[in-house]
Amino acid sequence: MNPPKRLRTAEDEVETPTEGREEEERGAVDVSIVMPMYNASCWLDECLQAISIQDFTGTMELSVFDDASTDDSRKVVEGWREQLKLRGISVVISGHNSAQPRGVGYAKNKAVSQSRGQYLCFQDADDVMLPQRVRLQYEASLLKPNSLIGCKVQRLPEGSTERYTRWINTITQEQLITQVYTSHGPTVIMPTWFCSRSWFLKVGPFDEGGKGVPEDLLFFYQSLRQGGGVARVDECLLVYRYHEKAATHSVTEETIWKLRVDFLQERVLSQWESFTVWNAGKQGRKLYRSLSPSSQKKVKAFCDVDENKIEKGFYTYEESKQRPKPKIPILHYKDASAPFIICVKLDMTGGVLEENLNSLQLKEGKDFYHFN
Repeated sequence: MNPPKRLRTAEDEVETPTEGREEEERGAVDVSIVMPMYNASCWLDECLQAISIQDFTGTMELSVFDDASTDDSRKVVEGWREQLKLRGISVVISGHNSAQPRGVGYAKNKAVSQSRGQYLCFQDADDVMLPQRVRLQYEASLLKPNSLIGCKVQRLPEGSTERYTRWINTITQEQLITQVYTSHGPTVIMPTWFCSRSWFLKVGPFDEGGKGVPEDLLFFYQSLRQGGGVARVDECLLVYRYHEKAATHSVTEETIWKLRVDFLQERVLSQWESFTVWNAGKQGRKLYRSLSPSSQKKVKAFCDVDENKIEKGFYTYEESKQRPKPKIPILHYKDASAPFIICVKLDMTGGVLEENLNSLQLKEGKDFYHFN
């Protein structure tokens, strides 16, 4: 389940008033580009230039919340106000000047709450949208107002996170739903999100726990719990920048692991009477140890291709308080039975895993789910 959302009191707030509201009663616009900002000065010109040349013909605004930047990010955005206004894009900026930033979730919530778009286009200040992004995602959202809409991306620098980028761009529409338990996180990545305001308000707000909290994954899971859809515009609409200062690096692997295990148990394992863990090695055993006692009892076997593991015959759960300690059989995958939870990394075996799965004529989302 989601951790409790942190609520802030009036004493916490040291915010500058929202600027750029020329008229008190601003009517709704079609799309708000929602942009949290923290020390993004070096990327902003490229980001804002791309916003200014969107080919969307509806009404647009840019809603920026500055999360205590110490560089001249605010000044850079202000410098673009007139040019964006000439393009028919109004600009709303606010922020706070506390000693510390309060985190991406907080900044996104603030940027959303001061915006007025019927649809929300989430934009990271270090990324660059292609000219057709807003138009194509808006059109997709009109058809699927209760969905998170993503897109394909170009990774910069080229070649960084190669496997991850390939996964973002090549998983099928069905896999956008079936592969939500993998370590890659949301199957449509946060920097590409586009959704209706009504759907955001039903699902959100983002968790405001700050540094180390995967607010995007928590929101994504909550959207699925609410029955929300996931879709992708199958065109590259965003240049997605990779760099060491990105907020995503502050989230630990263990935090993500626990959330994934809990969500897998909630959505899949609770529906199964028994299942096989595909991988008798480190990752498969770690998954087993992470499961609740009731889910552990449903594990009928591990399966593998490693003859050494298979020859051992079984895995003993030494840390168990049960007596006798649970012993789980280890089988060759051809001797094991579905359903499976696959704990082998995708795209890492030269196609061998995929061939083995295909040989069993299994259906993803019914007979197996990928976890790693």
